[in-house]
Amino acid sequence: MELKIFKDIPPWEWPEDADRIFLGVLGDDRTDESERLLAVELAGDFVVINDELVDALLAIVHNAKDSESLRARAAISLGPALEYAYMDGFEDAEDVPISENKFHEIQESLCKLYMDTDVPQEVRRRILEAAVRAPQDWHQDAIREAYSSTDESWRLTAVFCMGFVRGFNDQILEALGDENQDIHYQAVCAAGNWEVDAAWSHIATLITAQDTDKYLLLAAIEAVAGIRPQEAAEILIDLIESEDEDIAETATEAMIMTETFFETKTKTKKTTKTSPATEGGTAVEVHRITRKKMKSILLPLSLPGYIMRV
Repeated sequence: MELKIFKDIPPWEWPEDADRIFLGVLGDDRTDESERLLAVELAGDFVVINDELVDALLAIVHNAKDSESLRARAAISLGPALEYAYMDGFEDAEDVPISENKFHEIQESLCKLYMDTDVPQEVRRRILEAAVRAPQDWHQDAIREAYSSTDESWRLTAVFCMGFVRGFNDQILEALGDENQDIHYQAVCAAGNWEVDAAWSHIATLITAQDTDKYLLLAAIEAVAGIRPQEAAEILIDLIESEDEDIAETATEAMIMTETFFETKTKTKKTTKTSPATEGGTAVEVHRITRKKMKSILLPLSLPGYIMRV
């Protein structure tokens, strides 16, 4: 069965031995590079990821003989399972596709690799992007260092990571004014996830403006629902009748979310839990899973450019 066929089939319709097929390709360095890249991407899907595939992906990330693009893609593919395991906390191990021991192994491996400056820049960036999906203490300093870089690719990585790690509201607000469209997009996503109130005016304007690119508009719609639920409903109401199906769907789901968020906020201001990522006895606050975040769990981050542009 050719791998490209899997791209045209919904993951839940993949054959039961899909993981074995992917393992065979990942473990054969004689296979064409394009085939291995596709296998690496497919292996990260929530439907098939398991401990064996994690081992195969980690082996590629570690292997200096493999191409930078393959190693980088393998790192990203570890992200969805890492995030789901972190959010679930192994309260019911059967619901998590990887074991708790493997979860910790991923964290430890990614940390060591990131700290090794001999690892290619592109691989280190993708390692950080995957690692923050299960926040640890070392991520704060790594993000600050990346954001202070004069290299836009590192700044992009930093702002993406700010959507998963709390404590960067000022940087997120600054990034909203960045001329780099990808950085701007990630800042909108991060502001929405952390409900950065100071970002409201900027993001609301993106929704009412006539020239906002569609991919950015969709991100803004989701963001306002988290920042100011009641006010968001007022500016989203017209969009639910948009002729563009994607915009209408996103606006409708955001409207539903605004009511949910408002009811939740009246009951509690803050929710924390102790997860397997807890370090030194200190609980790490868990980022709220938005609709977009849930999609990111099920689908590995697209490469390059981070944005699934419509």
